[in-house]
Amino acid sequence: MCGRYVILSPPEAMRQAFGYAEQPNFPPRYNIAPTQPIPVVILANGGRHFRLMRWGLIPVWVKDPRQFALLINARAETVRDKPAFKNAMKRRRCLLPADGYYEWHQSEGRKRPLFIRPRNGGLIAFAGLSETWAGPNGEELDTVAIVTTASHGELAALHPRVPVTIAPADYARWLDGDVADAQEAAPLLRTADDGEFVWHEVSTRVNRVANDDDQLMLPISAEQAEAEATKAMKPAAVRKAAPAVSGDDGQGSLF
Repeated sequence: MCGRYVILSPPEAMRQAFGYAEQPNFPPRYNIAPTQPIPVVILANGGRHFRLMRWGLIPVWVKDPRQFALLINARAETVRDKPAFKNAMKRRRCLLPADGYYEWHQSEGRKRPLFIRPRNGGLIAFAGLSETWAGPNGEELDTVAIVTTASHGELAALHPRVPVTIAPADYARWLDGDVADAQEAAPLLRTADDGEFVWHEVSTRVNRVANDDDQLMLPISAEQAEAEATKAMKPAAVRKAAPAVSGDDGQGSLF
């Protein structure tokens, strides 16, 4: 699956890479999480555009989002058939710019966070599907999910699923439903070849969404890993719940 990722590239570099008309300005993000607003590239009115969408797709037929589990990922194997995704696969395919992502590998009785990035660095584009949910009072919410597929080769040793990345040469084909229908676009939903990505273990600080700094991506030393493993084995102390803060979902903001 894909549940956390990073955006490091400067806004202008991202704009040049994806060719959208807008000129947004935003800081780097080191721990993007579901429910946050995230940059999305769409095709509309004959051109590419930058949009902010909430990570966690809500199908148009959902009556009350509060009673619906957000769909942060969509399985490539079923996107053409699942009611939540099949219409988006036909007409609302999109790209999510990223510079890398985190995955949790089960090892020695605990989950170890890994930072995974392109071997040669630079931007990648996750395949995405979007929907605009309309509420009973006329409100609208643009939402998006990242498409994942079964991993193989080196990446399969880390996790059984990986986010689908679209190559720059295939951006137009993925974005334009008139050029490629759902069946024609489906072959793009493949896992990366061996050697395309590299990774290293990072601190469990990334587990906490509130942590969002460049230290999260640094390789963790053997001593640090052992200390975190020891700490994880200790019973958690019982703490009083903090009072709820109205209007704050704890996820932060992209900007």
